[in-house]
Amino acid sequence: MKRILLIAVSILLLAFTSTIALAQTVNSPNDAAYIKDNYTKYEYQIPMRDGKKLFTSVYVPKDQSKKYPIMMDRTPYSVEPYGVEKYKNALGPSPLFLHDGYIFVYQDVRGRWMSEGIYREMTPELEDHKTNQDVDEGTDTYDTIDWLLKNIPNNNGKVGVWGISYPGFYTTTALLSRHPALVAASPQAPIADLYRDDAFHNGAFMLVANFGFYPFFTNRQDDKPTQRRGGKVEYGTPDGYKFYMDMGTMRGSNTKYYKDTIRLWNEMMDHPNYDQHWKDRNVLTHLHDIKTAVLVTGGWYDAEDLYGAINTYKTLVKDNPASHIYFAMGPWVHGGWARGVGDHLGDVDFGATTSSFYREKIEFAFFSHYLKGTDTDIPKVSTFETGTNEWKNYSMWPPKQAEDKNLYFLPGGKLSFNPPTGSGDSNDAFISDPNKPVPFIDDITLDMKREYMTADQRFAARRPDVLTYQTDVLDHDVTLAGNIWANLKVSTTGTDADWVVKVIDVYPDSSKNNKFTDKNTFMSGYEQMVRSEAMRGKFRNSFEKPVPFVPNQVSPVNFELQDVLHTFKKGHRIMVQVQSTWFPLIDRNPQVFENIMQAKPGDFKKATNKVYTSKAHPSYLKVGVM
Repeated sequence: MKRILLIAVSILLLAFTSTIALAQTVNSPNDAAYIKDNYTKYEYQIPMRDGKKLFTSVYVPKDQSKKYPIMMDRTPYSVEPYGVEKYKNALGPSPLFLHDGYIFVYQDVRGRWMSEGIYREMTPELEDHKTNQDVDEGTDTYDTIDWLLKNIPNNNGKVGVWGISYPGFYTTTALLSRHPALVAASPQAPIADLYRDDAFHNGAFMLVANFGFYPFFTNRQDDKPTQRRGGKVEYGTPDGYKFYMDMGTMRGSNTKYYKDTIRLWNEMMDHPNYDQHWKDRNVLTHLHDIKTAVLVTGGWYDAEDLYGAINTYKTLVKDNPASHIYFAMGPWVHGGWARGVGDHLGDVDFGATTSSFYREKIEFAFFSHYLKGTDTDIPKVSTFETGTNEWKNYSMWPPKQAEDKNLYFLPGGKLSFNPPTGSGDSNDAFISDPNKPVPFIDDITLDMKREYMTADQRFAARRPDVLTYQTDVLDHDVTLAGNIWANLKVSTTGTDADWVVKVIDVYPDSSKNNKFTDKNTFMSGYEQMVRSEAMRGKFRNSFEKPVPFVPNQVSPVNFELQDVLHTFKKGHRIMVQVQSTWFPLIDRNPQVFENIMQAKPGDFKKATNKVYTSKAHPSYLKVGVM
């Protein structure tokens, strides 16, 4: 989610803040000294059109013999350290920018840390700004750029903006400033629609990702600038599964812990449906008339904002066909391209230093071209194909070569591109018990460990409340490219149910361990998760107006799992798992139609859920096959 570089105050807080100021984590030990020797730091309170002032740190090269472009990062996570005598240890998206020479600007956004104003989560953007009181992130960016151009000497009149996660959202909204000096921007893992990114996935609440975040994030709820940090939760156990089961219900988050003191948390609890609160926070609807060159960056294994990266790119391309829009997707977790080498995730080896390649050949080349006029031949679409571990370049995404096909669930746990042919009404049933939910990872953790996105799923396949379908051993490579849509035919004895679908690459028994394989794991028969997603069944027809299931009645449940670029190699199998709990990654569904945020402990009931595999009621995945 929206996380970026603070010293953690607990093991969980460390995990939650590990991506805070991700762009600040690839510097060498010598960079801090280089910054002090070669840059002068200034601090300003920049006035906005409505009179509010935003705290801004500016680092200017001491060499004033030439003009420099401006690189700006707007953040809710603090521009610290505060004080002109205190310097950051790194500047820009990577050290390549630091040593090449830019004016670096960091700004606390409205209502956060040392900036004035009241903070609103994912500030609703306005189409019209009729008066000086009609402000949003677009106007704040415009006013900031205008002030910088007039007041910071030796700038060359060109501005670039970048940011990861929540700062990625502020980068997207910078496009809405439509300032003529903003010539390049890179929204990276941007939140685009909070309901679909961090808060809910198809109506299922992302519990573990949000619960620990909001105490840390909430350092102020008024209009008073502060350097005070947020708080933390005392978990009393390293076992997140146990902690959240003991919490009991979503109501328990307030009755036991927050005591209704966190406004942003309560906003989520008060809006479980996709109502106007969330529609106002969908920035995608505003991405038109964009003239700025844009590089959208994301990771295939981004557990937080995969939707945001993919759909920001798709919307920009669709609604701005004449603009220069680039897209880069690698085998990264949230912000993984900005730190480390990106050569593996968990047990899975990607066979290349993908992050450093991105930083030099894509990100640095993009900004250098548009801000300094250097030559570049960056492909419009740069995507890393997992499975084969190769970079692939395309003119568009999804690639036009991808052909839509259906991958059908068949009786007997089979999976095939051929549809079911039997005349019966075959189905597979399991008992879903929200009081004994399926864990999302086979580990003891308080965090949403990103490794779950490639983790071995054999632990889940052994449970009776997880259905498994798989192909025969593949006699040729099968590459999936683009979105995956689950088209399920289901029934339940309850009136609500969650449906979790996981697409898995099953390794052959001959597979050998690699240098990253955990000592207690074997790649022989490994069931690597490639893509997964949850769907809260009551939203199957509409995210605005939920409807109950009619017990035992067959119903279609269709939802997207998000895009992939993955090759299932010859000798492997394609597997799909289906389950109704995924804890505590998502909150528990009582399997009774109600407002789950107000559910009581006694509401959580067992239910018999069925997935149909017949000709009359086929269940399948719609995939793009290269």
